[in-house]
Amino acid sequence: MALRLSLDLTRAQIADAVGVGEEKVAEWENGSNIPRLTLGQTVRLCKITKRTVEDLADLFKQS
Repeated sequence: MALRLSLDLTRAQIADAVGVGEEKVAEWENGSNIPRLTLGQTVRLCKITKRTVEDLADLFKQS
């Protein structure tokens, strides 16, 4: 959540970019679910968050 908020993005913006529901983004943020994304979804998540795949992997490990 900190990353999303630091980029001034809403859950809806992340969800739309990746093609999932806002509820799924909330689950990722609260650690109750880890992302299971296609390559295309991963690329879109990297673009919208301005992070590399490695950066995102590290963030989700910390959750």
